[in-house]
Amino acid sequence: MQQYFRVSPPSVHQMILTLEGNGLIERTPGQARSIRLLIPREDLPDLV
Repeated sequence: MQQYFRVSPPSVHQMILTLEGNGLIERTPGQARSIRLLIPREDLPDLV
């Protein structure tokens, strides 16, 4: 995410927290790389 959006690591962290707070993703506390998408893939825009 950092490279794709060209933002700082703290910005990526804030993005993750926002997505989680909006109910779009779920994370497992204490487990790295545990992000799970909570909406159907077809509802997401394609990133070029």
